[in-house]
Amino acid sequence: MDGIRQFEKTIDRFEQRFIHKVKVIIAETAQIIQNQAQALAPIDDGNLRNSIEVRYFNGGLSAEIIVGAEYGIYVEYGTGIYALEGNGRITPWVYWSEKLGRYVYTRGMKAQPYWTPAIGAGSKHFERELKKLGA
Repeated sequence: MDGIRQFEKTIDRFEQRFIHKVKVIIAETAQIIQNQAQALAPIDDGNLRNSIEVRYFNGGLSAEIIVGAEYGIYVEYGTGIYALEGNGRITPWVYWSEKLGRYVYTRGMKAQPYWTPAIGAGSKHFERELKKLGA
């Protein structure tokens, strides 16, 4: 009977250590993605960079990295004739810029990827570290 109890305790300790290591890998991965995205995000007023946040769920077994700036997708994929998927607006347009205090004529904005490269770096780290665990 003592052998079974000892075995169960050993399994429980192994499980706790394994879960702890997985949580560490998740936190490291989330931090890599956040840091990379912030480093690659173009700086205008810093709003895009500052809007990139990490949130943890399930006691650290899940992480969500969000871009809070509503225009982040346009920076990532471009707009107008420069849109990466080729589905941007073809005709030029004019808009009022509060920042510049004048009207601006544009055909769009070239893509400035910051998110996709960050996800790539985080994915590589995550996969490499899980392989080390044998997962």
